[in-house]
Amino acid sequence: MSSPNKRREMDVMKLMMSDYNVETINDGLNEFNVEFHGPKESLYEGGVWKIRVELPDAYPYKSPSIGFVNKIFHPNVDELSGSVCLDVINQSWSPMFDLLNVFEVFLPQLLIYPNASDPLNGDAASLMMKDKEQYDQKVKEYCERYAKKEHIMNSTGEEESDEEDLSDEESESSDEEDEIAGHADP
Repeated sequence: MSSPNKRREMDVMKLMMSDYNVETINDGLNEFNVEFHGPKESLYEGGVWKIRVELPDAYPYKSPSIGFVNKIFHPNVDELSGSVCLDVINQSWSPMFDLLNVFEVFLPQLLIYPNASDPLNGDAASLMMKDKEQYDQKVKEYCERYAKKEHIMNSTGEEESDEEDLSDEESESSDEEDEIAGHADP
């Protein structure tokens, strides 16, 4: 077994032995989901997300691919794909880092300190800069609507009912809120 394979196995096993719930995909160590809880004393506290992790063949020399499976409202996370914009994963990854660093340091830091000047979600970044109170409220709404334990148990088929809930709630929201969030008038 080559060194990168041993390292991959060690890192995944270390993650599995920690407090994280890890669910492998296709019985391998290259793709898996991790249950991730929002950091304490943050807007995301109480939220639970399923994080999809894909390890490239060159891991740990090449960074893992990380994405949120259930929705999150954050300037540096693409709302549709769940992709994460995080320099330490995308550009400055080092083999010195491991998967525990991702879940114990990098993702919590991303949620606690969003960077609105380098957004993947322009609506979240804009709202964060223009109306922090409204942004905070929307983050909490998303946590309530999409980031509960039941949302990560079965990620398929829920999108439709979640979208309907969102549409119903959007129609009840004020016009001012729609303008701030960047929605066009009907």
